[in-house]
Amino acid sequence: MDAMAELTAEQGYEATKIADIVRRAGVARKTLYDNFDGKEEVFLGAFDSAVDEIAGQIEEACKAAAGEWVDGVTAGLRAFLDYVAEKPAIARMCLVEAMSATPASATRYDAALERLIGLMRERAPADSGLPETTEETLVGGVAWILHQRIRRGESEQALDLMPELLDFLLSPYLGVGKQKL
Repeated sequence: MDAMAELTAEQGYEATKIADIVRRAGVARKTLYDNFDGKEEVFLGAFDSAVDEIAGQIEEACKAAAGEWVDGVTAGLRAFLDYVAEKPAIARMCLVEAMSATPASATRYDAALERLIGLMRERAPADSGLPETTEETLVGGVAWILHQRIRRGESEQALDLMPELLDFLLSPYLGVGKQKL
């Protein structure tokens, strides 16, 4: 599955062939087919594994954060950005390639975003009076910014976005921009 992430980061899902995967992974074609039905299943398995890993790290960071809800959101964002910076190939597979690789991967991408939206909703103040789509907008915005940075080959600098993205995530709840005109 690591080979799949590396290859899709280098050449894209469409250009990645089974021969490339078995060569990079150092396994026999038979071994791959003993474990997976084909390229799409390898991709989906790698994607699912990565999403479980990062969501687990975000959840753990949020729970470990002491103090206010802001501390949990901060810790969760930092965990996400750390992951993107430390694992650029996997980040590209999940945040760039998965959106369009196959219909199944697009569906799983949407489900992964929903999972992150759920984490944001758990941390955000429940009585904010904000629209129900606020967390979707915020998580989608963060995902889009990271998508763009990853496409430009800037995954390793993801932590540089921490102040800006944290302000973006917190501002609706903290009242920024709510002044009457």
